[in-house]
Amino acid sequence: MIVFKTYLKVLNKCKMPIILYTVILIFFAVFNMQTEDNQISFEQEKPDVLIINKDEEVGVTKNLMDYIKNNSNLIHIKETKDNINDALFYRDVNYIIYIPENYREDFLNKKNPIIEIKSTKDYQASLAEMMLDRYLKTANIYNQTSMSEEELIKSINNTLEKEVEIELTSKIDTENLENASFYFNFMNYCILAGTIYVICLVLSSFKSEMVNKRTIVSSMNYKKYNRYLLLSNGLFAFFAWLFYIAISFVLVGDIMFTSHGMIYILNSFIFNFCALTLAFLIGNILTNKDAMNGIINVIALGSSFLCGAFVPMEFLPKQVLNIAHILPSYWYIKTNELLKNIEVCNFENIKPLLLNMGVILCFSLIFIIITNIISNRKRKLG
Repeated sequence: MIVFKTYLKVLNKCKMPIILYTVILIFFAVFNMQTEDNQISFEQEKPDVLIINKDEEVGVTKNLMDYIKNNSNLIHIKETKDNINDALFYRDVNYIIYIPENYREDFLNKKNPIIEIKSTKDYQASLAEMMLDRYLKTANIYNQTSMSEEELIKSINNTLEKEVEIELTSKIDTENLENASFYFNFMNYCILAGTIYVICLVLSSFKSEMVNKRTIVSSMNYKKYNRYLLLSNGLFAFFAWLFYIAISFVLVGDIMFTSHGMIYILNSFIFNFCALTLAFLIGNILTNKDAMNGIINVIALGSSFLCGAFVPMEFLPKQVLNIAHILPSYWYIKTNELLKNIEVCNFENIKPLLLNMGVILCFSLIFIIITNIISNRKRKLG
């Protein structure tokens, strides 16, 4: 109990950093949820299209032009080579359609006339290309039959007017899962920074010359002493993690009561244990309290930036993510990112998540082994 009481006294001196990391976590989580665009909507944008028609505007040719006009923003410019190239370069037009001479006559005679195009090759140009392909494929199918031009145009228009009803079958709560992923990703920094700071400070305080001498001359067995110290640090890490989880239920909401929420919690618990073992390793290496802040910044901030806690993984360069593989934070955050896209949490779907958690446990085992090696060498040298 003497060790535990002393531990609480040292821990009391660390309350401000713990409060600070908690406030930062809550602030950014709330800020993210307020700025998140929660509406899922689709609005078709019409591409800007220029039609250069060298055929007579009658029959099938006129019908093609009418279809394009109704489904795009028709652009009118002086049809010179320089004007056309400038319009493409400055994105004044996304797609240019060249209708050749005698197109109508060649089409009706089944000669498969070629319509040339130019495009900016962006998403609006792709939309225009799909629109043109849809018309031409439909027209070519009906042109295989022996119907008059008037019947052909009517059949094409009737087919193109039909709209496909789209039903969203996915039941993923994307809004809350995005919020949960952001919260637990950002928690990477708070767990690393808080755990490393507190445990390193506590261990350095217990390793001070005066305290160390008193421990040596006391009747307490050093194994029992280390066991109490380990238990005290473990309890701190557990209750700090438990507090962050309690906050997640308040901020993230009902998703935390689902199987997704349980996996988020399990993943963070395993990572919290890994952070505890890492903190013990650093605490056994460090003897200088002044070096602590630098170590925390390098490990906590560095891991958070490299692994996607602050900047989403999809925006990070591939080279950065390749380097991040050597850090446990990468596997923790990767699990959170994969989890938000899983609809049903069955074994097949969560298998990659379990593998990631296994990697984090391997990191923990490595940290424990290295810590034991360092401790044994220090004891022999002492």
